[in-house]
Amino acid sequence: MCRGLESLPITCLERAKELKARFGSFLLKQELNFMGLTNKADKLRVEEALKWRVSFQNLLAHKDGLCAFRAFLVLEYSEENIAFYLACEDYKNTKSASKLCAKAKKIYEEFIGCDAPREVNLDHETRTITKKNLEQPTVSCFELAQSKIYALMEKDCYPRFLKSTLYLDITRQLTP
Repeated sequence: MCRGLESLPITCLERAKELKARFGSFLLKQELNFMGLTNKADKLRVEEALKWRVSFQNLLAHKDGLCAFRAFLVLEYSEENIAFYLACEDYKNTKSASKLCAKAKKIYEEFIGCDAPREVNLDHETRTITKKNLEQPTVSCFELAQSKIYALMEKDCYPRFLKSTLYLDITRQLTP
């Protein structure tokens, strides 16, 4: 299993960025095909896709919007943010106390802990509070960290998504 980009030599990372720049539009079209959005024009109405522009919450609430946003974050190398957010949403819906503890540990190790494979960008204070919350896991123990990542995506990733060729291509394909 890949432990992250930081384990690759810098020349590999530079080459990957160069290839992404060269083949970006091709990769984007392949990603849209993979998501099924290019063939879904009849199912996904333009009004729905345009609602994604109204608010970040509208985007996340729509299945295809979430899928498109996730694809965008993959292309931006920041998919861990939405993965963490969704893991926290799933965690909050956990009913069993025994599963709560195991899920909390898994989320912490995957996204927050030292050398986490999909580490999210959190300040030291938030990490410390979250770690303390895990001593007695409750459904709200990730609330602070989740709200910070949500705010980061809303202020940074979401505006870039709305300007991205991925979103613009989706809306163009849906426009009659």
